[in-house]
Amino acid sequence: MIRDCFRVLKVDLYTGRGYIEEIEGRNTYAGGSGLAAFLFSQLGFLDRSWDDPEQPLIFTIGPLTGYFPLMSKVVCAFKSPYHDQYAESHGGGRSALSLRFADLDALVITGKAKHPSCLVIGSRTLELNDVHYLWGKTVQRTGQILRQMAGGSGHRSILRIGPAGENRSAMACINVDTYRHFGRLGGGAVMGAKNLKAIVIVGDESFDLPPGKEYTQLFQKIYQQLTETSMMDKYHNLGTPINVGVLNGIQAMPCRNLQRTSDESISGITGETFADRALLRNTACAGCPVGCIHLGFVREKFKEPNEYLYRQVTYDHEPIFAMGAMLSVLDAFQVLTLLEASEKVGLDVMSAGVALAWATEAFEKGLISEKETLIPLKFGEAEAYSQAVKHLGTGANDFYRLLAQGTLKAAEQYGGMEFACVLGQEMAGYATGEVFFISQALGLRHSHLDAGGYSYDQKQKGKDVAQAVEFLVQDEKARVFLTSMVSCLFAREVYQEDTLVDCLNAVGYQSLAENVDSVSRRIQQMRWQMRIRTGFDPESVKIPERFKEVVTWRGAMDKNYLDSLQKVYTKRILEMAKLEKSVLPRKEGIRKEDEHA
Repeated sequence: MIRDCFRVLKVDLYTGRGYIEEIEGRNTYAGGSGLAAFLFSQLGFLDRSWDDPEQPLIFTIGPLTGYFPLMSKVVCAFKSPYHDQYAESHGGGRSALSLRFADLDALVITGKAKHPSCLVIGSRTLELNDVHYLWGKTVQRTGQILRQMAGGSGHRSILRIGPAGENRSAMACINVDTYRHFGRLGGGAVMGAKNLKAIVIVGDESFDLPPGKEYTQLFQKIYQQLTETSMMDKYHNLGTPINVGVLNGIQAMPCRNLQRTSDESISGITGETFADRALLRNTACAGCPVGCIHLGFVREKFKEPNEYLYRQVTYDHEPIFAMGAMLSVLDAFQVLTLLEASEKVGLDVMSAGVALAWATEAFEKGLISEKETLIPLKFGEAEAYSQAVKHLGTGANDFYRLLAQGTLKAAEQYGGMEFACVLGQEMAGYATGEVFFISQALGLRHSHLDAGGYSYDQKQKGKDVAQAVEFLVQDEKARVFLTSMVSCLFAREVYQEDTLVDCLNAVGYQSLAENVDSVSRRIQQMRWQMRIRTGFDPESVKIPERFKEVVTWRGAMDKNYLDSLQKVYTKRILEMAKLEKSVLPRKEGIRKEDEHA
């Protein structure tokens, strides 16, 4: 059923009770990223710490969730332990369809549970269960137990944290249905601070599809584009790991803590090698026919001869970069072993790998010693890194607890700021050049997916600052509307604006379809307002020296170009975030409808 109001379930963990709120604003905030920012503006406390019990943890879906393929993501919004500012993280799995089938547009969690708990919600369900026996358990073991408790599968999604989240690591992720994650900026720590070990979303309701031929024909057209053309081949076949060899070939692959941008032995961890040697199978998020999730395997030998235990581990370009190239670990199975170690403790693998790369170089330079690292760190030594990942996730000592709050925080105390590979947060797996470095450093989520800076570096030959910044601003605006739907960004070439307009019209959101540009700009502005009002100052961002030393296929970094990009982009961000009366957070439009016990 198409509705103009958002249906939001708000749960107070302290009391264990919740109620439905109907919130007006579909044609203003759309859903996903827009709804998340709006809800935070209403319910978040700008001047309180991220771990204040009343800070909200928000999960939102979009108006097209459940209606079209690859509308399969959820936006998770919170005040981040990484920088104590507004943050977004995106995850998939079954979570989006589970929320849709629970008849919800959003879930908002506030308060702190009295004991380690699991929240179970559905269209007719709200339970807060004591799961103190799961505290300290790995992500995998927690999932095994919860699946036995919850039963079934289908439209059920399980979100959980590991020891890293319990220890409030700023690198802690939220695992979603084993193979997907709300990875960056510490959402897992927010759950840990709320004594929330897990969330089970039960999609126990149904909804009607739009009548008539228009919707059916449009669905078939999009489905055929996704499955019968070459548009999505890259993601299904080798997947994003195809980028490893490509970037290495053009000297744009961050290696050995970005001391170099290629490695002659990279063939051990390319997408082709993973596919030939380690790929077990493909799988997909619910509602996706592409199957971009690639599962490799790690093998453990038993005492008896010729008997092995095989475990499945998901891999993508970014995890391979972080636990492979960045650490000079150049064997596919060793990388998978490190990825599994990160999964167990519930760490964002990108931040963990980059942090350990900094720690290794700091160890080599004598800034830290085995007293801090507990084991000697050396590039290429996978077994030592496996132990270090566990130490980082469990907070084994003061050094690892500090490092878990962010590489720059550790570098401030021990030195090595100049080679800390941090662009707002630990860098993503691209060393393509100045535009990408600035786009991640200043981007709202400090994500390589905020805008296609990495693509711009590879396609553009000139150094037109105004043109580059305009690209970042406009590309972000387009992506913001996609993440308000909430689409997988891999499908952005399929879901161009005209197609999104057709989709919205087909399911009954004509007003939203008529105002895509203005809604996109409003959401883009509100997100920046939330970020800046919670403390972000783009003028204070510093680019570590290591990035200025990078050499790619285009030559050495142009420091003047880098500085100019930063100044102009900073100015545009501040202009976008100007508070205007029409987009100030509003308190009206919220109505308590009914209460769940």
